[in-house]
Amino acid sequence: MDTLTRIRAFIDVVEAEGFSAAARRTGRSKALLSKYVRELEDELGALLLNRTTRQFSMTEAGHTYYRTASDILKEIDNLADLVRENNQQLKGRLRISVPRTFVDAEVGQSLIDFAKENPDLALEIAADDRFVDLIEEGFDVAVRITKLEDSGMIARKISDFRVHLCATEEFLNLYPALEHPSDLTRVPFIIDTNTRSQGNIRFVDADSTIFNVAINGTLEVNSPHATLRAALSGLGIAVVPDFIGRKAIESGQLLTLFNDYLPTDRGIYAVYPHRRYLPAKVRIFVDYLHNWFRKNG
Repeated sequence: MDTLTRIRAFIDVVEAEGFSAAARRTGRSKALLSKYVRELEDELGALLLNRTTRQFSMTEAGHTYYRTASDILKEIDNLADLVRENNQQLKGRLRISVPRTFVDAEVGQSLIDFAKENPDLALEIAADDRFVDLIEEGFDVAVRITKLEDSGMIARKISDFRVHLCATEEFLNLYPALEHPSDLTRVPFIIDTNTRSQGNIRFVDADSTIFNVAINGTLEVNSPHATLRAALSGLGIAVVPDFIGRKAIESGQLLTLFNDYLPTDRGIYAVYPHRRYLPAKVRIFVDYLHNWFRKNG
C-alpha cells in the first residue's frame, strides 16, 4: 500500500473527528481506515492518534504531521486538477468566505450564477462580516471589500468599489450650508457598525491630503441594507456601498454628497492562499466573478 493512501486515510480520520465518521464519509470500512493509519504510524515510528472507545485525539506528533501532510496533499490534488481541467468538468468542493453585505446584495447573484453553471462542483458559501483566516479555517478563496494591503495572500481585483454619502432631499434641506466635508460633524448620521471606522469618515482633498471627519448619530445598526432604509426614511445621512445604494440614487430617492472627496482606493477582491499550484476551481471561480462584474457591474 502506498504512503499517499495511508496519509489520505489519516487526514480523513482527523477531519471527520473519528474512524466511524470517516468511514461513513469516505465509503471505506472503519477497519480498513484503522489499518492504513496503523501502517502509517509503523512507517513513521510515531503514534499519531490516541484511540479509546469513547475519545479521539491527535498526539503532538499527529498535529505536526497533519499540518504539513494536508498541505502536501492539497498541492498534489491541485496539480492533478491543473492537468485534468481541460478534459473534465469542475468537481469536488469549493469553500468560499464572503461578507454578508456582499451575499445579501444583488451582486450576490454572481455566486448563484456560478453554482448554476458548475453543477458538479459542491459550493460551500460562508457569509460572515468578520475577518476570516483562510488557512486556519480551511477556505479556498474569499471575497473581500477592502483597501488592498500587503499580506501573505494572493489577491485579484474583480471590481471597483466605492461608497456614497446619501440622504433624502427633504433631510438635506434642513442643513443647507453643507459646503465641505468638515461641516458634517453637525449633521445626524445613520451609523453602520459593521464598518471599521464607525465614528469617522475618511476623505481626500484636491491635493491628495487625507483627512478624517468625526460623525455622530442616534441610530446605529449593523446592516447596510437597514442603513439604506433609514436614510430613505429621512433619519439622516448614510454611508452605503454603491452596489446597495445605486438604485435609490439613480431614481432620485437619495441625493449624494461630496463624491469628489471620497477615496477610490478600495475594491472588491478575490483573495486566496499562496500555492504553487493554484486549484483550477479557484482560478475558474475568480475568472468567473471578474467577467460577471464586467457584464453586470
